[in-house]
Amino acid sequence: MSEPITLYGMTGSVYTRVAQIVLREKELSFEYEEIDPFELPLPAFYAALHPFGRVPVLKHGEFALYETQAITTYLDTTFPGPSLIPSDDKARARMIQVISIIDAYGYWPLVRQVFEQRVWNALDNLPVDEAVIANGLEVSGKVIAALEAISAEGLVLNSNGITRADAHLAPMIDYFRMAPEGAAMLAQHPHLSAWWHQMETRASVRDTRPSLS
Repeated sequence: MSEPITLYGMTGSVYTRVAQIVLREKELSFEYEEIDPFELPLPAFYAALHPFGRVPVLKHGEFALYETQAITTYLDTTFPGPSLIPSDDKARARMIQVISIIDAYGYWPLVRQVFEQRVWNALDNLPVDEAVIANGLEVSGKVIAALEAISAEGLVLNSNGITRADAHLAPMIDYFRMAPEGAAMLAQHPHLSAWWHQMETRASVRDTRPSLS
């Protein structure tokens, strides 16, 4: 496993941060290269690595991989270091479920609607669409409630160590809570709030938090 590891990503991307968190939790050395997928045309080498032009991409020697779930699975199962997959069958299933919930139902309302409209657009002096925020909060409520139930169950999203579910969820919650409405909603869910207060103190989460100024 002596081949170099390179992560291509964009600062501010929650999925780039997921990969960065896993790399740090696995205690792996890696190079990071910034790619802005919105700055077209993309460099030819990157278009060859990712036919859909998104981030992140992982390169391990000559092996290239895109899609965050694939990247975090590869990092966790290929390299030594702390395992981010629970040994218990039910906990492992919950981990996969949490990641699927985030990707299918959570990312868009938490990040693209609530965070981007309330926080990112305000920082960039762009118009804020309150209707988009309201829709995002409605859907986010279902997502946060589902994650609260899973956290309360205790198989994952708990204080018993970090799994890939924690790594995938932390960047989304970090952005969501930056909106006052997101912070208020999170505060109404005690188990998920307790989980977040633990996660935000981890070096892997703290050291990958992007500066928004």
